[in-house]
Amino acid sequence: MPHTIPDRIVIATHNQGKLREFQALLAPYGCALISSGQMGLAAPDETGSTFAENAILKARIAAQETGMVALADDSGLCVSALDGSPGIYSARWSDNGDFYPAMERINREIGANPDRAAHFITVLALCWPDGYHETVAGRVDGTIAPAPRGTGGHGYDPIFVPNGDTRTFAEMHDDEKNAISHRAVAARILVEKFFAHRKS
Repeated sequence: MPHTIPDRIVIATHNQGKLREFQALLAPYGCALISSGQMGLAAPDETGSTFAENAILKARIAAQETGMVALADDSGLCVSALDGSPGIYSARWSDNGDFYPAMERINREIGANPDRAAHFITVLALCWPDGYHETVAGRVDGTIAPAPRGTGGHGYDPIFVPNGDTRTFAEMHDDEKNAISHRAVAARILVEKFFAHRKS
């Protein structure tokens, strides 16, 4: 079968923040997006050892269960002073979706270490019902703020200050963050490869 993008795809996530980001990023390309959470699908166990493995796993299961093309991401915050943690365990460091204890833990474990460098990474996996898949990756570098700031975004956004700015992601307007985020970098690559021809 040709591996093209249909008019409707499933986003393999139960995270409404991620769904909103994808809707904003892909809105110009005429694709209706529905999340696996909205379709009542269970969230699979993320058993991969890398971001790519987890993204492919989530997209493949969503494609198989719905018969639709599925897009999934696996993202995480990698902190230099913590040897790249929380990394692929970023979501699992949260307390049932409350990331404030995880942000406190990061700053507690960094302690007096002057190295506050960190980066967000996203791997996007696009999977067709026949199992064929493609992946792209995006990254944004920055530093960890000593305390959460801002009310926007989601996840670790309140403690991440991207290089070249003094604000955390959570202090930015959505359109500002979406222009430079790790997910936006990956999405631009994905769009160029699969979606650009759809733009009117």
